Amino acid sequence: MKTKDARKSAILESLKGGLIVSCQVQKDDPIYTDDIVVKMAEAARWAGAVGIRANSPEQISAIKKAVPELPVIGLWKVWHDDTDVFITPTMKEVDAIYETGAEIIALDCTAQITHEKTVAWDLLKQAKEKYPDAIFFADVSNYDEAKHAIENGADIVAPTLYGYTKETAHIEGPDLREFARMCRDFKDDAYVMMEGHLYTPEDAMKCIFLGAHSVVVGSAITRPHLTAKRFVDLLSGYQDNWRDAEKAKH
Repeated sequence: MKTKDARKSAILESLKGGLIVSCQVQKDDPIYTDDIVVKMAEAARWAGAVGIRANSPEQISAIKKAVPELPVIGLWKVWHDDTDVFITPTMKEVDAIYETGAEIIALDCTAQITHEKTVAWDLLKQAKEKYPDAIFFADVSNYDEAKHAIENGADIVAPTLYGYTKETAHIEGPDLREFARMCRDFKDDAYVMMEGHLYTPEDAMKCIFLGAHSVVVGSAITRPHLTAKRFVDLLSGYQDNWRDAEKAKH
């Protein structure tokens, strides 16, 4: 069932029907500056966003200081060559995000094997036990992983990792039919949000219509170099796949 905790419920309900902007940057991105994520977050607030998604303790803390009124979905990306699990992969990252005061903690809840040779989705139950007051956002790639995450206590599920697993790596667009199924089947048990492969306001509105509690949009808003690369990819006859750049390990 959805949480009966009044504080958690108030945070989650404040996101209903709105836009959460993913404000992330890596040091090898061409737009990188020390304060770029703060400017992204301030722009999102100005536009009327209801929340922010942010990566790494440093960037989460800077954003929370600049826009304290917006709830933050915090994560920490850590890449290894032997796995595709990179979003908050261990308790170390969960601990660090919790310490920033991020209202929501996002982690990989797929069935993939981590660098530590564990199953990614096992971390959720451990994190819930350690931090029962936290709100957990399960990043999954398919319906079965969403179901498993909810059964293990996820407050929020989203198909964030659709397109980022070996089984879905060839995908460019969202699977709206599968997402609609998640919304129908899980709406009474968790908050189902849409994240991934949304590039226009119309894309986002389709997901709200299908039952999304809210939508998360990142690259189309905050990563202009990838927006430009999408144009270049098409104009060059799909010779330089922009998705390779989007999915690059940093």
